[in-house]
Amino acid sequence: MNIHEYQAKALFAKFGVPAPQGAAAKSSDEFATALSSLPEGPTMVKSQIHAGGRGKGTFTDGYKGGVKFCKTKDEALEVAGKMINNTLVTIQTGPAGRKVQTIYFTAALDIKKEYYLAILLDRATSRPVIVASTEGGVEIEKVAEETPEKITKVFIDPAYGLADFQIREIVFGLELTGGEAKNAYKLIRNLYTCFWETDASMVEVNPLITTPEGDVLALDAKVSFDDNALFRHPEIVELRDLNEEDPKEIEASKYDLAYIALDGNIACLVNGAGLAMSTMDIIKHYGGNPANFLDVGGGATKEKVIAAFKIILGDPNVGGIFVNIFGGIMDCNVIAEGIVDAVKEVGLKLPLVVRLEGNNVAAGKATLAASGLELVSGDTMADAAQKIVKLVA
Repeated sequence: MNIHEYQAKALFAKFGVPAPQGAAAKSSDEFATALSSLPEGPTMVKSQIHAGGRGKGTFTDGYKGGVKFCKTKDEALEVAGKMINNTLVTIQTGPAGRKVQTIYFTAALDIKKEYYLAILLDRATSRPVIVASTEGGVEIEKVAEETPEKITKVFIDPAYGLADFQIREIVFGLELTGGEAKNAYKLIRNLYTCFWETDASMVEVNPLITTPEGDVLALDAKVSFDDNALFRHPEIVELRDLNEEDPKEIEASKYDLAYIALDGNIACLVNGAGLAMSTMDIIKHYGGNPANFLDVGGGATKEKVIAAFKIILGDPNVGGIFVNIFGGIMDCNVIAEGIVDAVKEVGLKLPLVVRLEGNNVAAGKATLAASGLELVSGDTMADAAQKIVKLVA
């Protein structure tokens, strides 16, 4: 689960991670109140969407930049009016863009230097890793490719936690000394506490800045959380912005379905994440494009299958459906009954290819055969994939 920058900054404040003073507004009526809480002078106006590249983005009406520096509050008020309820397109949103429904005003500061700092889970070592660089304000991927020597990585033993010598290693890598080093030490310690205690999957500050006065501040903030740990954090769940999520994915979450919308036209209904990935791969292998990742889980019920079909059919880009089930825990006949009931309830005019294998497969195939549905059976995964690609082409 992702949250907005203004929400992340509020979370940082609870853990003692310093950031520029800011205030959010969800409508033009709230702009004046938000701005009145900030000091007079230069102000940053930031569009709040769950996507990077906001500063280089373009609104659909041609207005450029989702993050703007304004010399005065009056200018900030004018700029915010051009952003609110406008659709911002960035390198991460895709051509459809995202509608800006919240504006975040922050005090603009004098910046001495920009840095990069992030904490995330390294899956290769199953440990948190802190990534820091003297090159902030730019894509870390570009720094890693062009100047990898400017990146410091510190892996943390989750049983022991972040050690003092590891913080010193990061501060040394950032080439900070004196008061800046002391301030950075405290910030890194508190940022790790925030990461660990909230079950975050990533905390990114880009840029982390120093000021002429020696302050070290999180100028930006990007935080995402482990969905599987949210049951421990109801206060974080309350920060979820459904306007930033695909309606189909929201509906899927109600039925505990793992669903991610893609830009293809062949819908997939699969049990098991590994099989779902393989299914998308084999569709691509035979020249097709998957429309989604959809894992109904190892113990899916008939109701889940019906819900999955409804979500799939709610995507106007879908031109065909590939059901690929391997029954281990899953009963193939439960899937078959779900398919039959779903088609009867919502109707189906699209090509449907079904491949069943495993637990109770004979009963499942018999249920489909007796249903009278117009569907195509696949003997193997490869056979079924080729058939759906041909039908949709």
